[in-house]
Order: sequence, then C-alpha cells, then structure tokens
Amino acid sequence: MSDYLLICTTTETRAQAEQIARALVDARLAACVQIEGPITSVYRWEGAVTQAAEWRLTAKTPAVLFDRAVELIRREHTYQVPEVIALPIVAGSRDYLAWLSAETDATAEGS
Repeated sequence: MSDYLLICTTTETRAQAEQIARALVDARLAACVQIEGPITSVYRWEGAVTQAAEWRLTAKTPAVLFDRAVELIRREHTYQVPEVIALPIVAGSRDYLAWLSAETDATAEGS
C-alpha cells in the first residue's frame, strides 16, 4: 500500500459533507478534504436503479490513518452503507507530502 491515500466518500447534502470534512481535519485524520458537487450518482440499491444528487469528499491522509478515518466517516454518516474507498497517492511533491504528514495524527499511538 502507498504511504499516502485519497479517501473518497459521498453524502446526501453539502452540510453533511462539510460536517464530515471538518470532523476529519479537526481530528487530524486528514490534512485536507475537498468537497465537490453536486454530482449525479446512478446506482442499484435494494433491487432498484436509483439516481441522486450527492456531494463528493476527497480526503488526503497518510495510509496509517485509514482505519481511524473510516470509523469517523461511518460514525458521522447518514447512509446505511456509505461509500468509503481509498486510492493510493503514488507520487507527490516532497513539500506537499511533508505538510500532509505534519498536519495529521500519523505519528500518534494506535495509528
């Protein structure tokens, strides 16, 4: 696994996206969370094809914080099964990655 990740999730409202983003940054589980939207999602849920407007969050974090970030997202999220996926950051500027590590809790016990 990469040392750094982009963690993606979607929410039903901008307010919830902002709440989760702030909680991740406040808890030092992400250095930065970007919010995009509204986006249109088409998906199958409980046997039916559904379309909905959603807000996408992309959090940048050290990989060692993934499990803790997922716990926070699940706790704050209103969806029964929230999307939580991680994509590896395979390269980044040295300065940015150093900032990302410095602004998170990557060195905390239990990480």
